[in-house]
Amino acid sequence: MRHLAGRVFLMIPVLWAIYTVTFLMVVAVPGNPFQQADRQMPEAVQRALEARYDMDDNWAYYWQYLWGVLHLDFGPSFQYRDWTCTQIIADALPVSVLLGVSAVALAVAVGVPVGVVSAVRRNGLFDIAGLTLALIGVSLPTFVTGTALLLLFAVGLGWAPVAGWGTLAHLPLPAVTLALPFAAYIARLTRLGMLDVLAGDYIRTARAKGLSPARVIWRHALKNAFLPVLSFLGPALAQAMTGSFVVEKLFNVPGLGQHFVNSVLNLDRGLIMGTVLVYSTLLVVMNLAVDLLYTAVDPRVRVADA
Repeated sequence: MRHLAGRVFLMIPVLWAIYTVTFLMVVAVPGNPFQQADRQMPEAVQRALEARYDMDDNWAYYWQYLWGVLHLDFGPSFQYRDWTCTQIIADALPVSVLLGVSAVALAVAVGVPVGVVSAVRRNGLFDIAGLTLALIGVSLPTFVTGTALLLLFAVGLGWAPVAGWGTLAHLPLPAVTLALPFAAYIARLTRLGMLDVLAGDYIRTARAKGLSPARVIWRHALKNAFLPVLSFLGPALAQAMTGSFVVEKLFNVPGLGQHFVNSVLNLDRGLIMGTVLVYSTLLVVMNLAVDLLYTAVDPRVRVADA
């Protein structure tokens, strides 16, 4: 319990530091959302707008925005005039979460069995094919795999919508595109973990007791071999939910990634900091959740903490 309380307490300075660094980067960028190439206005009007939103005093804006964040108010959006940043984030975040969770679940469902079978049949045909596919999955960028999947399944075969969002039919292609790099990495982690575990003394003891090979592999070996994968799942889940900019753009998914990219291009200060804080909170929370799961799965961690 003390370990959990300490980790939760450490989240506060971490998020504050992220907020401060993001703010300093935002104010260092030249220009402002009121004066752009396609939207010019008189200087007096610009100064009045900057004063209205405390953008003429950066440190006043810093504390005002921080106070709003503490009340879950990310301020107005300068890009979407009829929406607040809180409304934009609340509308787009569930889409990114659904896409990210689906991608990671698919990656685990594919990567773990492939890694297990590759380790059991080491240096065999399946192992070589699995390692080759894993290398391709890690190396290919998502815009290449996504485009290929679109051309094959949407344009060529017509099995899925080309783009958009709103029904379950729109989910598979972007989820598979986002899942492939994670599945490849999980397969490699699982294979390495299984090779290490299968050489252990307790595995030889389990086999000597007459347990079936399937029981030894899936009940005894995989439990310990899965620990590196479990450590990877926290950052992977956060990255899948927050780092899907290319996938969202390619498949026209109205997730938070597109809003973040657009906010940077339009210098939408409030939306930039709001999305970064949401992303950072997800990453910190996911890492904390994985640490707790790791403690529950591995008794050695509990002993060390004690």
